Amino acid sequence: MSFSPPVSLETARGTFRVTVDGASDAPALILSNSLGTTLEMWDPQVAAFSAHYRVVRYDARGHGGSPVTPGPYTVADLGQDVLAVLDALGIARAAFCGISLGGHTGLWLGIHAGSRFNAIAVCNSAAKIGTAQAWSERASMVREGGLSSMQSLAASSPGRWFSVDFVQAQPDLVQEAQAWIAGIAPQGYAACCEALASSDLRDQLGRIALPTLLVAGQRDPVTTVADAQEIQASIPGAALAMVAASHLSNLEAPEAFNQAVLRFLSTLRHVA
Repeated sequence: MSFSPPVSLETARGTFRVTVDGASDAPALILSNSLGTTLEMWDPQVAAFSAHYRVVRYDARGHGGSPVTPGPYTVADLGQDVLAVLDALGIARAAFCGISLGGHTGLWLGIHAGSRFNAIAVCNSAAKIGTAQAWSERASMVREGGLSSMQSLAASSPGRWFSVDFVQAQPDLVQEAQAWIAGIAPQGYAACCEALASSDLRDQLGRIALPTLLVAGQRDPVTTVADAQEIQASIPGAALAMVAASHLSNLEAPEAFNQAVLRFLSTLRHVA
């Protein structure tokens, strides 16, 4: 299947690299990438999702062809970027699906901008990801090391992102994912690390009143099943789907991932 080519979308918060697939009159679904990737990470979802939705993908701030502005960023910055992309496309309400950093951004949106969304799917994420010290140290390393540090992160990324079996079975896809992180601007990556260092949404989860799906990878060492269960316990009515995958579950188990998200969205009475 051929996807729509990326475009440079002018928004109130800068020019973002965006793609839109699916019927223009279909309900909107915006996809938010993980730290160290680009909108191409969602390629395994586009065909299935665009059969039912107007699928919007974008490079998060600091990534790919989107703005690389001086950091540090905050998760509020990243959430406001999502709203700016929707505004620029004339989309009043959408469903949201994000992985890792993108999922954490979705939690912020559910807390602070619930009126703009029909539902959120928070995948391989947590209300508090890692520790402030670890993220700050990584940000400092990347700022000091520049592109060589990004290449080092790319070399070690398979162990964080994928299960051992998948790395052995799908070397081409793993190499493609490594190329994404190697190509990220160091200052943008570091600024997003700082956003995660400063963000803890655990005490605010009860404010989310949107239909919420949590997707957890059963072999995810970064954001665990327990992290997803913690979120589920704090959001009334939240659903949990577990897939046999590691951190980038949409790439490692695309059929199970797609089925979980589409089943969740299909249960909503008012998606549009």
